[in-house]
Amino acid sequence: QVQLVESGGGLVQPGGSLRLSCAASGITLDHYTIGWFRQAPGQEREQVSCITSAISGSDNKTYYEDSVKGRFTISRDSAKNTVYLQMNSLKPEDTAVYYCGADYGPPVWSDCTPEDDMDHWGKGTLVTVSS
Repeated sequence: QVQLVESGGGLVQPGGSLRLSCAASGITLDHYTIGWFRQAPGQEREQVSCITSAISGSDNKTYYEDSVKGRFTISRDSAKNTVYLQMNSLKPEDTAVYYCGADYGPPVWSDCTPEDDMDHWGKGTLVTVSS
């Protein structure tokens, strides 16, 4: 049974940092393109970041949505079968439920896979940025 579990969310002040984790069981994340998405209250889910699969031809390329470039970093820990999203300089507009999704193999696009093509999803972790 495939399971993705996000963790690391919480309440943080503006300018603070959090590291989100997406841990997997039942699949090997190195074989998957992983996306981080977020959904703020009353808004649609949006793509935040991606890391392409580590298998040949994909080579862990990364993608960041413009509003998070320079502040967020996506990475893998193959030994822990986990993908991380390091979030620095957090802003109130980053407040959302953050989800990770997994798409087997290379990305649909050159550096990412869209929401509709993800094979597996976690249940999300809430990030609240507020003073």
